[in-house]
Amino acid sequence: MANLTHPAKPAKSFDFYSTDPTSHVDGHHDTGTMLGFWIYLMSDSLIFGILFAIYAVLGTNYAAGPAPADLFEIKKILLATFFLLFSSITYGFAVINMQQGKERQMTTWLLVTGAFGIAFLVMELLEFQHLWHLGAGPGASAFLSSFWFLVGTHGLHVLSGTIWLAVLLVQVQKHGLNEDNKRRILCLSLFWHFLDLIWIGVFSFVYLTGVLL
Repeated sequence: MANLTHPAKPAKSFDFYSTDPTSHVDGHHDTGTMLGFWIYLMSDSLIFGILFAIYAVLGTNYAAGPAPADLFEIKKILLATFFLLFSSITYGFAVINMQQGKERQMTTWLLVTGAFGIAFLVMELLEFQHLWHLGAGPGASAFLSSFWFLVGTHGLHVLSGTIWLAVLLVQVQKHGLNEDNKRRILCLSLFWHFLDLIWIGVFSFVYLTGVLL
C-alpha cells in the first residue's frame, strides 16, 4: 500500500545576520539596538545632569582667583558653538541623503560634519591651552575644577563621536549602505544631536551666565 503521508517540510531557519528589513529577527535586532542606544543616552544625560549640578554649586567659588569674565573669550567660544551647531545641520542633510539612497552625497555631508567636529575640538583645545597659560588649571579653584570637568567631558564625547564617524565612513566605503550601516548612521545621529543639545546648555549656563553676571 502506497504511503500517502507527505514528507514533513523542513523548518524555516532564520539567518541571525540577515539584513533583510522584512526579517522578523532583523527587525527585532534593529528595535533592540535602538532601544539600547536610547538607554545609553539617558544614562549619559544623568552624567551631564550631575556635572551641571556640581558646576551650579561650585561655579562661584573662585578662591580669590580669576572669575569667568576674566577668562572666557566669548567671541571664540561663540565661533566654536557655531561649528557644532552647523555640524548638526550637515548631519541632518546626510541622513536625508541616506534615506534617499544617495551614498555619495551622504558621504560628502558626513565629511563636512566631521570637519566641523574637528574645528570645534581645535577651538576647545586652544581655549584650554589659553586657560592653562594663565594659570587657570583645574586645580586653581573649585570653579575651575567643575568647569574643566564639565567642558572636558563634553569634549571627550565630541572626540569619540568624531572617531566613530571616521570608522563609519570606512564601513560605508567597504560595505555600502546596507541595513547595519544605516542603523549605525542613525545611532550616531542621535548621539551627535545629543551632544549639540548638551553644548547649548554649557554655552548658556557656563559661558553666557559667567560673562554677563
